[in-house]
Amino acid sequence: MIPSMMRLRCLTPFCRRLSAFFVFFVLAACSRADVTLPALLADHMVVQRGLPVHIWGTAAPAESVSASFRNETRTAIADELGRWSLYFSPGEAGGPFPMTIQGNNTLTLSDILVGDVWVASGQSNMELPMTRVTNAEAEIAAANDPKIRLFQVKKKASDHPLTDVEAKTWVACTPETVADSSAVAYFFARDLRQKESVPIGLIESYWGGTAAEAWTSLRALSADASLMPVFAERVPAVEEQTNTMLRLANEDRDFEHAAAEAKAAGQPAPNRRWHPDFGSWDPSGLYNGMIAPLTPFAIRGVIWYQGESNAGPERAPLYARLFQTMIRDWWRSWGEGDFPFLFVQLPNWIADPRNQWPEVREAQRQTLVLRNTGMAVTIDVGDPANLHPPDKQDVAARLALIARAQVYGEKIEYSGPLFRQVTTEDHALRLWFEHATNGLVAKGGELKGFEVAGSDGKFSPAEARIEGPTVVVSSSAVESPVYVRYGWLASPDCNLYNRDGLPASPFRAEIN
Repeated sequence: MIPSMMRLRCLTPFCRRLSAFFVFFVLAACSRADVTLPALLADHMVVQRGLPVHIWGTAAPAESVSASFRNETRTAIADELGRWSLYFSPGEAGGPFPMTIQGNNTLTLSDILVGDVWVASGQSNMELPMTRVTNAEAEIAAANDPKIRLFQVKKKASDHPLTDVEAKTWVACTPETVADSSAVAYFFARDLRQKESVPIGLIESYWGGTAAEAWTSLRALSADASLMPVFAERVPAVEEQTNTMLRLANEDRDFEHAAAEAKAAGQPAPNRRWHPDFGSWDPSGLYNGMIAPLTPFAIRGVIWYQGESNAGPERAPLYARLFQTMIRDWWRSWGEGDFPFLFVQLPNWIADPRNQWPEVREAQRQTLVLRNTGMAVTIDVGDPANLHPPDKQDVAARLALIARAQVYGEKIEYSGPLFRQVTTEDHALRLWFEHATNGLVAKGGELKGFEVAGSDGKFSPAEARIEGPTVVVSSSAVESPVYVRYGWLASPDCNLYNRDGLPASPFRAEIN
């Protein structure tokens, strides 16, 4: 027998030749690599009007890639990793147009529209589909607009920024395609289409039951020392992951057993207990998997509906800082400047007493200090008994009002009264509001929802009366009021509106 060492020596030249052949084969394959595109660049897409049209993808290293769109041809050379990128000139709304990309192979995209692209993101109330809204059947049947295009990102968390997403690719809006799409996003696009003649592209990237820190990049979170509690909150969750996974496995087995028994008895299956996906709460996890891959694609703006998962006592105090950090982070990531970022304030709901819904609403109101932001107040269109209120038409209509005024330049009122300042009166406080030019009204009766407190901070219900664009509040129980608040409950009874029919945002304030 040949000793093992001798066998190795005999095989070594062969192995070397085999390795050399393998390397040659790989290099030859790379030299013939096909041009590929990310999921976002596909048939039926909408590209943003008025901004350079960015096209990117992969090819063989050093390969020349050319692309043609709207009578313009551009060329790029793939870098050492095979990445290439090029830009077409900005253009006006229109289409459909074809696009051709050519390298080792040729790709042809068809039915491309030029219009406005909006990213719809957040948690479950943005995710809530058309099938669950008020008057769902009729709304879905009427949802037939080929100038609205839908692109739905699949849920994916990652510990590093990805370069592409998994998605349901671009489709024209029909009753069949819209059924499982975001109701808020669709109604927002529908309302814009009724006023604007441009095509609308919706990029839907959301995940129910997720926190804002998961949608923020690690760079942004780690740059702010005041946000370090975000990581501290993750520590006990990581430590408990094993126990959590075991418990969930047991729950799943119990569910399967109960479902089997129900089926055998001819009964409907029980509801599976909801629990968050562990990875979806990882700081930056959803930014990495579901936002970063979108940022090379030019957009008009963002609509956002989230906050419920940050309303716990540990997270709520950070939300104002965190939310503003996230918005600035997205602006930096897209590199388009301060594009419109429109968001929904939390509606009325009887929350867990430990949660701090009023504080989160206040944090959302404070975010309006950032330019090009807008807030849809929904304190009157929630459902006290339902975390996912089915009236998404009014929510979207209020977002669309903001867009029509701030983005598209319509001369319309787009916000309910927003607290501006407080001044003292004899044993009373006078409250001044923005968006009250046409006056204030108490909807449905006497004005309610206000409380005042003295220097001791003990609040008492206040009598309130409207005087022009102001409200005067006082209480016989508080001789010298210092603090005032409005709608300061998870599901408050409050009724201040402007004469344009839009509700006032809850707030709290004090005499300086």
